[in-house]
Amino acid sequence: MDFLTISAPGQAIFREKMSKFLAFALPVCSAEEAKEVIARYTNEYHDARHVCWAYMIGADRKTFLSSDNGEPSGTAGRPILGQINSAGITNVVVVVVRYFGGIKLGTSGLIAAYREAASLAIAEAPKAECKEMTQLKITFPYLAMNDVMKIVKANQALTIVEQTFDNSCSLTLSLPLDMLEEISGRLGGVDGTSIV
Repeated sequence: MDFLTISAPGQAIFREKMSKFLAFALPVCSAEEAKEVIARYTNEYHDARHVCWAYMIGADRKTFLSSDNGEPSGTAGRPILGQINSAGITNVVVVVVRYFGGIKLGTSGLIAAYREAASLAIAEAPKAECKEMTQLKITFPYLAMNDVMKIVKANQALTIVEQTFDNSCSLTLSLPLDMLEEISGRLGGVDGTSIV
């Protein structure tokens, strides 16, 4: 499954009624990585009134979370997540830091400001199309190495992640998920090869 993500960070500054919103869009590969990014920005901007965020992970876009970080419920995290959805991207975390300027924005004003800040940061980040990847582990006798390596080297989408060559050999390959069935079949057809 192909999906759209960002290939490098994007950032923007948005001002509304004396409040300053610093927005950052960053590529991430997991919820854990997104949480590390959020913790880093929360620490770096500890003097800000609010550090709100949202992230979405996975080609299926089913892993996501957002936080208003003390803003009224639904006024920050949800609008940020909405911009991630509008852009159709995943494997991304968007952090919006708010420095309060003394004038209250109200619920609709907050929603609009967080949405705009997130949108600007996402627009600044270069987009990239990616394939959902998976791993395949195979074991095979040493005598089958030439046949196995011929299949691996013939396909540029395969990457060797780990390899052991001994009397009994093993390979862990990284490959696009939509190629798993075809490659498993071809490698499984080599004498003595088994897919772990």
